[in-house]
Amino acid sequence: MLSKWMGRLAVAAAVAFFALPSRATDLTNEQKEQFGKFIHDYLISHPEVIKEAVEELDKREKAAEAADREKTIAEDAAKLFHSQNQAVVGNPDGDVTLVEFFDYNCAYCRQSVGIVQKLMETDPKLRVVLKDYAILGPDSVEAAEVATAARQQFKGPKFWEYHKRLLSGRGHVGKAQAVAIAKELGADVDQLERDIKSPATHAALAEVDGLAEKLRLGATPSFVVGADALVGAFSLTELKARIDNVRKCGKAAC
Repeated sequence: MLSKWMGRLAVAAAVAFFALPSRATDLTNEQKEQFGKFIHDYLISHPEVIKEAVEELDKREKAAEAADREKTIAEDAAKLFHSQNQAVVGNPDGDVTLVEFFDYNCAYCRQSVGIVQKLMETDPKLRVVLKDYAILGPDSVEAAEVATAARQQFKGPKFWEYHKRLLSGRGHVGKAQAVAIAKELGADVDQLERDIKSPATHAALAEVDGLAEKLRLGATPSFVVGADALVGAFSLTELKARIDNVRKCGKAAC
């Protein structure tokens, strides 16, 4: 956190120093030195200016990031909300869609599965899209491959049961655990193994990775609802409020 603050402080100081008139390069060395001393003395006398500059820079960066994400959501709406390379649970014809990017080895995703379950139970018009975003190592990639392949056999509530089982275990989930749970739920294991290796499975996961990269999702779980991306874990109350807002104004924040 300190290094991030110092980095922003350096940016703010650089902006202050170089925000000179258009012909600043024509200043003499003596004039530049005098101008630099003026800035130095002013900032020493008014240090709150640096804080204000840093806060304004942070505000602008967040606004630009939100605008970029909103643009990506609009441009890639088909892949985000209606791709064949995803699982759909809840009401497939719901009036609001909640997209979750998750990793089967993410502790916060294990907590969020209960929250999503409660949202679906209390909101019969909610449509939920699940996207395997495997970012926590080789085991996560293997689990995502098996789960993606399992979608060929498990649909709707059956896949949701499989999804919950994968997220309810202890320790890391990899291929062995994911295949074992699929078998317990009645999957054809031979077909599952073929589907795990299929180009379609790898293309589906690559599509999710591409979307997450464009949306700059640096954590799991992350959500998309309406025209907004929500990075990180959110409580039941927070997600419900954003879903309600989409119904009111089309955005997570009205």
